Amino acid sequence: MEEKDKNKVSSEERWKGAIANLTEMASNLDSLQKLLLKKAVFVDEETFAKASLSSEQARTIKVLEQRVETLERELDAAISAAARARAEKRQAEAAQKAAELRAQEITRELENTTKVFELHMEELRAKQEEISKRDNEIKLLEAIIQTLGGKESHSSNEEVEHYGTLT
Repeated sequence: MEEKDKNKVSSEERWKGAIANLTEMASNLDSLQKLLLKKAVFVDEETFAKASLSSEQARTIKVLEQRVETLERELDAAISAAARARAEKRQAEAAQKAAELRAQEITRELENTTKVFELHMEELRAKQEEISKRDNEIKLLEAIIQTLGGKESHSSNEEVEHYGTLT
């Protein structure tokens, strides 16, 4: 029951507020009507048409000015973006040139290393040939020594036998 009473009271308060608002609006409309009657300027059709045209042109000019401002901002943004793109392009070109120079430098280093390696290989082959040649000479000398050594030991044996018979 209390809830019904509360709803009834709040409903009455809302109606009272709505009626007060309507009364105030009626008063405001009366004041506005009196003001318009005192201050209003009545003109003929031609003057009204010219004033309407001027008003429409003023609105159009304002819209166009806003559009120009928007386009100017977009243009400024595009110019800034183009400047950034040019700067990035220059940086990329500089980085590419540096990379190309580094690649050329590395290629030269590799070519030089290859030449040095080839020289070392030639030197090693020459040393190997020299070692092989000397090895062959040593083998030949060993063979000669063995051959001569065999004759000497054969000669020595004969001398020993010869000395042995003499004694």
